[in-house]
Formats: sequence, structure tokens, C-alpha cells
Amino acid sequence: MTARPAVGQPHGVREVKSAARTIEVLELLASRGNSPITIRELCAAMDAPRSSVYALLRTLTEAGWVRTDAARATYSIGIRALLAGTTYLDADPLLRVVRPHLALLGRQAGGTVNFGRLDAGHVVYLASWEAPGRERAAPRVGRRLPAHATALGLAILAGLAPRDLRSGLPEAPERLTPATITSPTALRRELAAIRRRGYAVEREQNTPGIACVAVGMATPGGRDALSVSLPLAELTAVREREIADALLASASAMADVLAGVEGLLG
Repeated sequence: MTARPAVGQPHGVREVKSAARTIEVLELLASRGNSPITIRELCAAMDAPRSSVYALLRTLTEAGWVRTDAARATYSIGIRALLAGTTYLDADPLLRVVRPHLALLGRQAGGTVNFGRLDAGHVVYLASWEAPGRERAAPRVGRRLPAHATALGLAILAGLAPRDLRSGLPEAPERLTPATITSPTALRRELAAIRRRGYAVEREQNTPGIACVAVGMATPGGRDALSVSLPLAELTAVREREIADALLASASAMADVLAGVEGLLG
């Protein structure tokens, strides 16, 4: 496995190897969710010697960023990561505007509402309102999914400038389900259709049995989107249009609020 390039590293600034490796460990653990990993698996994934990985894990465990079992046989993300993530959510001024609209939109559209942001070719879920009776066993906030496999991500990608879109589309898109679009050519056709239609729609591309409709939002950088998801069987052509209209109206109302918050939109 080749070394992972530094993200956002300024030109002429040398990467601090220990810091980069710490980030890599935390990202690997976070990507596995509730599935612990052994030190052997970590070393293989990072292409790093056991001695240095063990020393790093011990430091992170003592600091609370990583947790381990009594035998130190497996490792997973620790509580300090939750505290850092919660601080990010609490400090984001956009979320203070978005959150009050989610329940209203969800009741109007009859589905679960999500707000997400593009991050290095993925969408991170930052806020969610669960439709009554359809609560998920695992909360969606904090999850990170490939942008091309979600309506949220497709809505954001469709609004990007060509240069930004080239860096946002992977050369080999990951397949999450049999319905995931993995052809770069097919993805570009889908993005063109989204621009014409004004909203994105995906059916079972990341979760079997679930469909989702989404629109991009007028936020700084144009990397945020709003979606409504529901069982695939309920997404008729009429419901799709009704949900899209509700999303567009809600996104427009939020944009008006954002425009009135001094300094929020730059």
C-alpha cells in the first residue's frame, strides 16, 4: 500500500510523519464504525511497522482517542473523537440555521431529512430528522459515504465547477450496492440530468430498499445539500415531484435566512 498523500498540505511544507500517521490511524478506525481492528490489520492497511503502530496506539489509547479491550487485541475509535466531532457541529453556524427547518420539511415531505457536506469525494452527514416510526438503529449524523452513491452527493457534484468536479469524482467509483453507478461516463450523464431537472434522485444506490431525493444549497462553497429519504416502494413519480418541490422551497427559505445573517455567506 502506498503512502496516503497529505490532504490540503501547503506547498513547501514538509509533512510531519507522526502527525500524518496519527490522522491515518484515526481515519481508519472511524471508517470501520463499530467493527474493531487488530494491530496486524492496522499495520497491513498502513504499510507500517508493528513497533511504531503499537506505540502510537498506546499513546492514543491513554489519551482517550482510541479504545481497546482488556487484552489489547483489538482497537476502535475512542470517546475523544466524539467530543471533537460534537464541537465541530456545535461551532458550525450553518447548522443553527438548518436544524429548525428539518422537522418541518420532514413532516411536509413524509420522509427522513438529511443535511450533508462534501468532503474529499464523500458526503458527511451533519444533521438529520428521522421520520416517526422509521428511526434508524444507528444514527446517520457523522456517517461518511461516497458522494457518487448518494442523492446528497450527486446534488452537490452537479453544482460544482468543472475543475472542482474533476477532483470530486473518483477514477474508480466504489460500488456499495448493485444499483450504484460506477461508470464515470454514466455518472457524468447523471449529473447533467440533475442540472436539467434541478434535483437529484437515487434508488438503492447505497442502501437496498431506500430511495432519496436531494437538492444543492446556496451555502459558502456550494458544498452542502438537503435530502429526503423514504422506502423505494413509496417513491412514485408524483411523490418524487412533491418531495423535490418541498426540498427546493425549504432550501430557498434557508438561503433567505442565511443571506440575512451578517458575514455567514462571506
